[in-house]
Formats: sequence, structure tokens, C-alpha cells
Amino acid sequence: MRVVRGRAGTPDDDREATAAMLSATAADGIPRVRVRAPHRQVAFGRRDARQEGFPTARAAALERGYEPVERSVGGRAVAYTGETLAFAVAVPLAEMREGLDERYATATETLLETLRDLGADVARGEPAASFCPGDHSVRVADGGKVAGLAQRVQKDAALVSGCLVVVASDEPAVAEVLTPVYDALGVTFDPESVGSLAAAGGPSDPDRVARALETAFAAGPWGGGTPAVVTGVDALTEK
Repeated sequence: MRVVRGRAGTPDDDREATAAMLSATAADGIPRVRVRAPHRQVAFGRRDARQEGFPTARAAALERGYEPVERSVGGRAVAYTGETLAFAVAVPLAEMREGLDERYATATETLLETLRDLGADVARGEPAASFCPGDHSVRVADGGKVAGLAQRVQKDAALVSGCLVVVASDEPAVAEVLTPVYDALGVTFDPESVGSLAAAGGPSDPDRVARALETAFAAGPWGGGTPAVVTGVDALTEK
């Protein structure tokens, strides 16, 4: 497995780097993992972009200092504060119409085991009216949503990705920007539904959590337990 580290200079370039990672895995059959804290932004899903209130939602994000971007995977809007983590694993496929549920199961279990090893009391699922609602989520055992997962599938490769709220200060920050965003989109959202890894008893250091996730995915079934090769994000977009 290749571990891709670093963040590109702009939100657009950073998304291009993840897309390039998926394309590289489709071309050479080598799985890749990338965990980083994206630029401060609100990443809107495809359904969001089709809503009548999308321009208002974009404006609400901008007014609060978040760059509005559109992501290729599904799901509703997600806020990244600059400390919120994004993780993505590109895995080769023999058949693009098979294995969707198995990939979700592998990613969710890897995430749960890693966060628990870090001392967090987390469980599957999410509270009602949470951000980016979906079937594949992780929450504080008795509290708010910590992480959500999504998936993008193309010929020869799939990208399993997600967001992870790490520090406690992200809870009010995420709630503050997503409240008017979701209101504009007509999506029910409870600001109290936002949790964090720190609130679950885990660490507040995004770098430590990122390295732990890299190690876990490299040691798991997609990485084959072989030593990971670390590369820089610039190598993905070199011409």
C-alpha cells in the first residue's frame, strides 16, 4: 500500500490530488491511503448542488469563512475547520458492480478499531438530524456523530472516504456553519448532534490520529499487512 501525505495548496488542487490517487490505483492496482486535514471549507454533495437553496447555502458558508466546494462522492454537506480530518482509501477492483457493502464494512470496522485503540468510546450509527446523514457513521457511544463514510466507484478502482471530527472545539464550529447551510438546503440538522473524538475520550491531536489511521489501513486487508511506502501528495499530480 502507498501512504500519501501532504495537502495541496488550494481546495481544488487538494481534491484533484485525491482524484489522481484513485486514478493511479485504477492504473497500477496498488491500494493507496490518504489522511489529512483539508483546507477550511464546506464540501457539498451532488444532491446539495441540485437544491433550490444551494446558492444561499454557498453564501452562508462564505460569510463564515468557509470555501464552498463540490465533492464527487455522495452525501450531504460536511464542514472542515482546518483540524477536521478527511481520510480516503483507493482500492483496486476486478468488478465495479460488486463489493460495495464489504468495502463499507471493512472501512467502518477499521475506523472503529483504530479509534477504540486510541481510547475513544465510539459505536456504529449516528444521532437523529446529524450532519451528512447516512447508514455508515460512527458516533460517541452516548453522544454526537464523529465520522461519516461515503464511496465512489469507477472502472478498476473504488474510493472509500470519510470525515472525522477530532478536536472538541470543532463541535461548535461545525454546528455554527452547518446550521444556516442545512437550513438553506432544507435539510433537518440538530447542532447538538455534532460530536468529536476528544468527547469520546480519544486524543485531540489530528496528526496522531492521522498516523494511526494510515497504519491501520496499511495493516488491514487492503494493505495486506505489508510495510507501507510513504509518498508525497505532489507525486500524484506530477506531469
